Amino acid sequence: MAMAASVPAVSDLVAAARRQFARSFGEEPPQVAVCAPGRVNLIGEHTDYNQGFVLPMALPLVTVLVGSPTHSQDVTIVTVSEDADEPREVSFSLAGGESALSPGVPRWANYVKGVIQHYGASPLPGFRAVVASSVPLGGGLSSSASLEVAVYTFLQQLKPDGGDNVAKALSCQKAEHTHAGVPCGIMDQLVSILGKEGHALLIDCRSLEVYPVPLVLPGPLILITNSNVKHSLASGEYAVRRRQCEEAAAALGKKSLRDATMKELEEVRSRLDDVIFRRARHVIEETERTRQAAEALRRGAYKEFGRLMVESHDSLRDLYEVSCRELDELVSAALEVDGVFGSRMTGGGFGGCTVTLLQAHSVDKAILHMQERFSGTATFFITSPSEGARVLPLS
Repeated sequence: MAMAASVPAVSDLVAAARRQFARSFGEEPPQVAVCAPGRVNLIGEHTDYNQGFVLPMALPLVTVLVGSPTHSQDVTIVTVSEDADEPREVSFSLAGGESALSPGVPRWANYVKGVIQHYGASPLPGFRAVVASSVPLGGGLSSSASLEVAVYTFLQQLKPDGGDNVAKALSCQKAEHTHAGVPCGIMDQLVSILGKEGHALLIDCRSLEVYPVPLVLPGPLILITNSNVKHSLASGEYAVRRRQCEEAAAALGKKSLRDATMKELEEVRSRLDDVIFRRARHVIEETERTRQAAEALRRGAYKEFGRLMVESHDSLRDLYEVSCRELDELVSAALEVDGVFGSRMTGGGFGGCTVTLLQAHSVDKAILHMQERFSGTATFFITSPSEGARVLPLS
């Protein structure tokens, strides 16, 4: 029988984090609990750092953080994660200034250190905290942004900042640049903060304006399929794509590819290396596709939306070259099932997840067919658009 994985309830994650808190820090219960979601991007891939449009939604998969301030400047963070590769606990002192916050091992703690370093208010107290997450690591559902935003939301309870959501997203993005070495765009952090139940968010990555687009049930469902092929964005391909886009924009005399048209790109084609041309073409067309897709979603034109998803996948595979055999297999299997509107890879690429828009009655059939056709072991999640970062009750 085809089965989707169940999404753990936020309350269960909080309970697990509280149990770990008691084991690590003794009887005194934590004073603060927060969570921040991962995200899936429905369309608009590799457009965010080109100042284009993206259309993500926040997921019911979240990172939970429970903890309490301390009277010292020491910070201790424990993770509930079963990842045996890295230590589950890290301690450092805020009294050590920036050197105490410099990146090191375990790698997951670098996101925490980065957010502390770029936090919008000071001085911060020391604290003890436990992290628990249901966002799969390295799956392209933005486990890193959900951790960054959870940490920032927690710090806001200890030492309030100005409360500006865009400034918060920019600080979390900066943390990823300086402490994880990934030159990511702003999409993941913004949608983790601003996610809205029942809505995808059309984000203009230049103005940082956010337009909620209803994705109402009972309508189609969103099926996320994790190929369980791990990607490492920091492995350089992401940075290479970014440089290629900058090169194309410079050749066009533009600040970013957001302002370029296909007509203008064709005009400078003879001056561009073929690879650079293909990268720019993907970004220019994908930005336009994303605009059209948001419009289609507003009208409930799901067939049209699905067609745009497929065009997006083909472009990421052929022009941007960030797909892989496993993602292509999952997408083509999904598209063979009646009731599937569209499917595409989502996230940075080279593994991770696909996202499929389909009718509710087709879900089991789609999962079964994808399992039969896929050479690996995939995990399936049925999801709907969820709330962004929030403070949770501890009573």
